[in-house]
Amino acid sequence: MDREHQSLLAPSPEFLASVKVFPLIPSLKKDVIKTIDSTLSWDQLTASDINFSIVRPIVAKYARLKNMAVVYACLVVRSYFLSESESDLAYAGVMQSRATLCEILAMKLLSRFASNHIQLVAVLTTRWNPLAGAAFEIVEQVKHSLGGDEEDMDAPQSALEMAISTQAKAFLSSPVSQKVVNDIHYGRIVFTVSANRSILSDNYKPKAIELYNSRTSPFIDHYRLRVPVYGAILEFLNFALLLLSLVLCLSNQDKAKLTPWEMIFILFAGAFTLEEYTSSTEHGWIIYMANLWNVFDFSFVAIFLGYLMFRIQGLHHNDIEASTLAFDILSCGACILFPRLAFFAVSNNVVILSLRAMVSQFVFFIGIAAICFSGLLFTLWTLGKDQPNDPWTFKSIAWLLTQIWFGNSSLSFSVASSFHPVFGPILMISFAALSNTLLLTILISLLSNTVARIDANATQEYLFQFAISTMERVKSDALFSYQPPFNVLAFMILKPASFVLSPRALHSFNVFLIKLTSLPILIIIGLYERYFAAGQRLRESGIGAAQSLFNSLPRHIKNMPLVEALVGSTTNELYEAIFDVEISSEFEFFEESDDEFHTLRSLHSRENLRLPPSPTPRRQKRPASIDPPLRETPQRNSPRSRAISSLSPLAPVAPEISASSARSPLAMLFGQRMASPTDPHTVASVEASVKRIEALMEDMRDLPVQRLNDEMKELQDRQARIENLLLVLTRGMRNETSRHDAIP
Repeated sequence: MDREHQSLLAPSPEFLASVKVFPLIPSLKKDVIKTIDSTLSWDQLTASDINFSIVRPIVAKYARLKNMAVVYACLVVRSYFLSESESDLAYAGVMQSRATLCEILAMKLLSRFASNHIQLVAVLTTRWNPLAGAAFEIVEQVKHSLGGDEEDMDAPQSALEMAISTQAKAFLSSPVSQKVVNDIHYGRIVFTVSANRSILSDNYKPKAIELYNSRTSPFIDHYRLRVPVYGAILEFLNFALLLLSLVLCLSNQDKAKLTPWEMIFILFAGAFTLEEYTSSTEHGWIIYMANLWNVFDFSFVAIFLGYLMFRIQGLHHNDIEASTLAFDILSCGACILFPRLAFFAVSNNVVILSLRAMVSQFVFFIGIAAICFSGLLFTLWTLGKDQPNDPWTFKSIAWLLTQIWFGNSSLSFSVASSFHPVFGPILMISFAALSNTLLLTILISLLSNTVARIDANATQEYLFQFAISTMERVKSDALFSYQPPFNVLAFMILKPASFVLSPRALHSFNVFLIKLTSLPILIIIGLYERYFAAGQRLRESGIGAAQSLFNSLPRHIKNMPLVEALVGSTTNELYEAIFDVEISSEFEFFEESDDEFHTLRSLHSRENLRLPPSPTPRRQKRPASIDPPLRETPQRNSPRSRAISSLSPLAPVAPEISASSARSPLAMLFGQRMASPTDPHTVASVEASVKRIEALMEDMRDLPVQRLNDEMKELQDRQARIENLLLVLTRGMRNETSRHDAIP
């Protein structure tokens, strides 16, 4: 197999298992600590001077290793500095700067793998073990610090999962990372994540990373159920069925017995609970809760479990009050499911992102305020419980404070003296002033800053949430291939079978059960990808027929506002057609010699330049005869021409060129073009070359090295002037001292 074909293949599992990960972590930590010792912002760390002096040398150092786990190691070190910034507040700014540098290094190093797309996917999606390549003593020390449990040591994660857990939003929103995330989301890249924390794992036949081709893959492919874009559509349908069953259950409730609609709802809600629990188990609680919509899903699961507990109690003991409370709790779930389904299609919109951030900030602020005013609640309860006429209860005081908090301040003045004639008015007026002026003002400011921050980084926040939702749907648990409520059936059948069947038999039975329960969905996906997806023949032929039909329409119909809004303006098509035409040389205004101007190049870094060794010029043996004299060429009389002819050893107007000057580097460079000095084209090309060299010399004056040289000269001049001034002052002081000594 040739090398070019090997470069298109994904890394083998044996190669990925042999990659050393642990040595990278302490090395990166040491280099980052040695480099950053002050608080720097993101703009300062990405500035040209810091990038040239700090970032690029570190990137060049670790890029030479060609270790695919280096991006993951950078994000692991970032997590360490983030945890240190929370524990060591004195150096929190420095730790944050070091964490930011780790994210920048991960972005720079990731671009080194961008030439091979499949290798890039392997770098981001492979789950690395942080202890891979560590010595036995180090493994034992880590095991001892974890309490001696080997299961805690087996917790591999991918670079994308580490970026989500450390909230590396700039890394995830970079074009290289988003290219991989988009390919995963739309199923253009196919890979299998090994299940290590799954409830029902099926690791018998893992799929290597490959580019998906619908023409060569099987028509009914059960792996397509794990494609995130199809998973999002199926999840929307599952939410719709769950909401429909909830509405029918609450509309036909019977407190004495179970109705058919209630049993259907319990089945769908149980399947939804199992799916959420499996998702949180596989990806971990941090990644699961990073998506704010999962907070709402978890809240509905808690409501359903509360309903189920009271409903079972009511049916078992024939308790009507418990059943009534169960349905009351369940009715609160509609407050979550209705907006959850409505916002599902626009979950990553800027307005929704701002709303989610504001909700989280509001809940956090209300929690802090409740803790702060819990002391006031206890004080008022202590003062009001001993009142002989109308003692205050704990519940009534809490409801009173809630009303005052949300704007009903008049209640605080009317009931203040009922707690205590002296302390009651003081406490209630203080609480009303704090809640309605100070705290509400702080809350509004916090929410405004949250919206401004989200709007400023709307694209970055959107791509971050998009990466979270994509990685959540790339799940390795076998239960995710089943649609609710079939996942409950699969769990009840396959979980006991996993203890009896061999891995191969379990895999075969699992694939058969998936295809049996999801056969209509797999047929629809197969038909879509082969005939209706982008790039397929049927879609292209349909678009071509529609385009030809539109072109055959009269011009006044094409220019109708409604048709132009639906189809698009024909002016854009005109512009696109212009650039598709091949232009012949007769339409060009300029000659090729006029296009000789400087171009800008973008290289990764200076260490990537591999200049070939310049061969040592051999001295040609000159004949014994004297060289023929050079013919004089007509030269211009302008001062610029005279200056060029006096400075340049290549000037065609200098007849005094000796043999030594003809072998200079510039003469060797342009020697082949000066074969015939009398040729006008040769003279013109030499003059153009001299002009380009002059332009290059002018550009060199603006380089940072030249500016640094000028600044050093200026500093030397200043130092000389200061020394002269000090010398004059010391001489004057010596003269004054001698005069005072001379006075008797």
